[in-house]
Amino acid sequence: MQKYLTLTNHTYHGYVVIANKKFWDGLPPNIRQALTGALKETTAYFYAMAKQEDDEALEAVRKTGRMQIYQPTPQEAQEWRKAFSKVHREMDGRVGKELLESIYKETGFDPGKL
Repeated sequence: MQKYLTLTNHTYHGYVVIANKKFWDGLPPNIRQALTGALKETTAYFYAMAKQEDDEALEAVRKTGRMQIYQPTPQEAQEWRKAFSKVHREMDGRVGKELLESIYKETGFDPGKL
């Protein structure tokens, strides 16, 4: 078992729902609206449950007393983001600048403010 854990908050819990555009566009507007609402509710529930499970697992690890857990300071976390923003620039040609921009918009991350 590892002796050290740094809480970096960079995990990703994700799932994908895919529908053929022709099928989706062919649905009545009220059905699309209902499905979109259900997906938003499901996503919120999923993230809440994931956070609860993560918190419980971390507490269980703490209770063992066998691992040193480090929480970076806000300044350290900022420096980490700044260092890794270089990777974003290097990968924008591979994953698409538009995708990165949409992620920034969704998360509120602004690499220009680093």
